[in-house]
Amino acid sequence: MTSTRSSTSTEVRWARPEELAGLVAVELAADGVFAQVGITFPPGTTMIEETDDPSRVLVAGDPPVGFALFGEVDGQLHLDQLAVHPDHGRRGAGGSLVEAVCEHAAAAGFAAVTLTTYRDVSWNAPWYARRGFSVLDPAEWGPEMAELVRHERELGIEIAPRVVMRRLL
Repeated sequence: MTSTRSSTSTEVRWARPEELAGLVAVELAADGVFAQVGITFPPGTTMIEETDDPSRVLVAGDPPVGFALFGEVDGQLHLDQLAVHPDHGRRGAGGSLVEAVCEHAAAAGFAAVTLTTYRDVSWNAPWYARRGFSVLDPAEWGPEMAELVRHERELGIEIAPRVVMRRLL
């Protein structure tokens, strides 16, 4: 799988099992960027540490400079985590990963891709909106999404206002 977004986009491919552990550093570095807007995450495992299934992970680059971790929520493909190492940011890797996730979702028969993100962080909800995602009203959430949002709050992730977004395929 290779993105054709632009000449500056990064090759996107499926993660290899032996790469998963190394993606922790990518996620931690990407999470560290949030400090510039006053967001620090509670201690605990990273999202990538919680999976051992490379079929849920697309990576950008070789070695990987970013990744997209996804699952399924309410019958739709759900982007659990998108992370690009800040040393490689603003070069198209994140956009290439999002497009690859959407292409995979469409090929797998999903009607949409969902995600949760920070509403007011420029590289979160506004960035996803430019890529075709729109904010879902809580009345549009299914039971699994409502539980996911509740669980994020319980974990302390809702440090700033968050939204649920969806891109129809």
